[in-house]
Amino acid sequence: MITISEFLVRVCIDRHSLESWIAAGWLIPQRDPELIFSDIDLARAQLIRELKEDFGVNDEGISLILHLLDKLHGLRRSMHGAVEEMRRQRQPGGSEEGPA
Repeated sequence: MITISEFLVRVCIDRHSLESWIAAGWLIPQRDPELIFSDIDLARAQLIRELKEDFGVNDEGISLILHLLDKLHGLRRSMHGAVEEMRRQRQPGGSEEGPA
């Protein structure tokens, strides 16, 4: 887990930017009771910073990009779950029945 001060240094942003990104729902850190960030939060914040600074994407564009990325990751998780379930069913002793 990453503390606020370490997070700010690693992402190269100021506290005000961090607070506005949290208010926008772009980052959702844990509260224990201080804010604590994960590696995923760090990668997401670095992406946000790059989109804003390197590509000039506005806040509405960032919201859309993050929403689409979240959907994509959700679909990937679902697909991996479906593939694993199919593998389990194909293993000997699985619930899939052979030809009658």
